[in-house]
Amino acid sequence: MKPLVVLLHGLARGRGSMAKLGAVLRAHDFETWSHTYPSRKHSIGYLAGAITELLVAHGPRPLFAVTHSMGGIVVRHLRDPRLDWQRIVMLAPPNQGSQLAAGLVQYPLFRWFYGPAGAELADASAWPPPPAPFAVIAGTRSVALTNVTSWTVGRRFPAGTRNDGTVAVDEAKLPGMSAFAEVDTTHTWIMNSPVVQRMVIAYLRSGTLDS
Repeated sequence: MKPLVVLLHGLARGRGSMAKLGAVLRAHDFETWSHTYPSRKHSIGYLAGAITELLVAHGPRPLFAVTHSMGGIVVRHLRDPRLDWQRIVMLAPPNQGSQLAAGLVQYPLFRWFYGPAGAELADASAWPPPPAPFAVIAGTRSVALTNVTSWTVGRRFPAGTRNDGTVAVDEAKLPGMSAFAEVDTTHTWIMNSPVVQRMVIAYLRSGTLDS
């Protein structure tokens, strides 16, 4: 059975943010599934449980995942034995926790807007590893007009820290990753980069980011 590619958006985003990538994947004969989940309203564990039940409803079949930002942390919690994960590509995931979230979680406005899951991004110590072989692609364009964070709170990164305006390159890395790449793109729209899209397709097909 052909694997289903699960597209998981990031915090305070929706399924539309993954639409262009989904169209590219379908043009290359992948079947995709995307769903807007209430990322600002619940904990990561709660969100993972809700997404698990939606995926289980599709019946048993192999699963791939392509995630953006916090979507990569959500997929790490999708460890239900009913889910048959095969490969995962994480785009700009805060795998080591988010320096920005850690610096802002004390402020009520941050907690109000980003909710429980946003606050959880400050501490990665209890997160499980991904449930399948995985690749990480990190962005390195630290300032971009399309990423408001990059020219506001993104300035909190120490000088010399390579980052995409929201997530530092070293925050994206995770022991056990089978492939890693850095791409000159910003956090917000890393999934729309043609270079990134080619890497995603390559990894889903062969387990390598080399296209």
